[in-house]
Parts: sequence; C-alpha cells; structure tokens
Amino acid sequence: MTPPYTHGYAPAVLSGHRRRTAENSAAYLLPHLRPGLRLLDVGSGAGTITADLARIVGPENVTALEVEERSAQLTRDELAAQGISGVRVVVGDAHDLPFETAEFDVVHAHQVLQHVRAPIEALAQMRRVTQPGGIVAARDADYGAFRWWPEAPELDRWRELYEGAARANGGAPDAGRRLLAWAHAAGFADVGPSASTWCYATEQERAWWAGTSAERISGTALGAQLVREGRAAQEELDGIAVAFRAWAEDADGWFTLLHGEIIARA
Repeated sequence: MTPPYTHGYAPAVLSGHRRRTAENSAAYLLPHLRPGLRLLDVGSGAGTITADLARIVGPENVTALEVEERSAQLTRDELAAQGISGVRVVVGDAHDLPFETAEFDVVHAHQVLQHVRAPIEALAQMRRVTQPGGIVAARDADYGAFRWWPEAPELDRWRELYEGAARANGGAPDAGRRLLAWAHAAGFADVGPSASTWCYATEQERAWWAGTSAERISGTALGAQLVREGRAAQEELDGIAVAFRAWAEDADGWFTLLHGEIIARA
C-alpha cells in the first residue's frame, strides 16, 4: 500500500513545487549532465525540474516516474504547458522500479526519499536501473535543521507537528542528513555528499513562504491529518498560520531550509 503524501496536492503545495527549477533545486547535479544521457526522474511531481532536465539531455532521453496517476498527470500537464514533448511519464513504485537493469545513465530524485517507506530499498532500486559508472542523485530537506528569526513558539510547534505527521505516514523528515548513510547501506561505495539551502528573507520571499506555510498547516491534507489524528485542534493550526504571517511582516524575518545532497556512482 502506498503511504499517504503528507503535504497533499492543494494549490498551496503545488505553488511551492512549481517554483522549483533545476537551478534552485538540482544545481549539484547539473555539472554531470550533457545531451544524450538517459535520465530517470523519480518523483517528478509538478514537473518543473523534469522540464529543465529534459532541455539539457533531450526530452526523448527522459523518463519521469510518479507513484499514482494523479501526480503523473501533473508532470504531463507541466511539460505540455512548457511545450516539451517526448518525455515518457510512467506510474510506478520507487521500491520496485518498472525498468530494466542498467537502463539509465542518471537517476534523479528530489524531495522523494523523505516520503517513502523504505529509502534504502528505493536507493538500491535506483542503483539497479543505473548503468555501471552512472550516477544516482538525490536531494532531501532536513526539517530538524531549519532555522528562522525572530523565534516564535508557534513556529517551533509547526515543525513539531509536521515531523510527527510525516513520521506517522512512514516518512523521515530529517532525510537530508541521512542520505549518505542510506546510500552506503544501499550498496554505493562512491558517494559525493553536499548540502545547499533555500533562504526566505526579502519582503517578497517572506510573504510567499509565510502564505504557503500558513495555508499548508491550516487548510490542506496536513492540517486535516493533524486534526483527524488528534495531534492538534483546528484553532491551534489557525494560530500557527497567524504567527507565520506575523513573522513575514517583520523586516528582520529570516528563514532557511537545509537540504542534503548526494551524487552516488553505480
């Protein structure tokens, strides 16, 4: 059974996903790409990173994988909106990839391993479908390492609630710090680790981040799960949303999100 996706697919979630590009979310991978490489994008989601990668290696060389038809259609729609044709979009499970051994030169996964039930198993599958000498590239957030200013107890509570819900769904919200260990456990001997951040500190960035965060905690699948499971009352979630918007109004407001990254040689 596929575990629930903690964030869900509400507009507030998708607006964040659609801000992702290869430049701001896969810069560590870009030096390794060139036209003609066969690339698998695991967990292609909103499709914006997929589109950028397709422009580099060639759309006919790209396969995108999503766990269910609804999310696969998001990828198809974005590719079509950007005028990109030729990408193969497949529905399948990261724990049992529906591809031949050594079928790809590059396998990419952005913000995926934190959500799957068995990340080491998923990485082993990515290694299987990568040709010898090819690379598996993964990037995941580390919620425990997120930092912000000014401090606010409501934002501490936001992180506590999200981490609890993600773990209840079988995920690992601190996946970023675990990527290197997971890759070693999956059988990779040659792994290059790195880290990068997203930072929201300008007035415009704070307003966007606070707005989407407020809506996610109070009015999406995450909020519904927290209420349903008795982890929080709706009134508390609404209060956290208010605190996020108050944080955004502070000219000193600063929020940084840490991500772990790996380039693993098959």
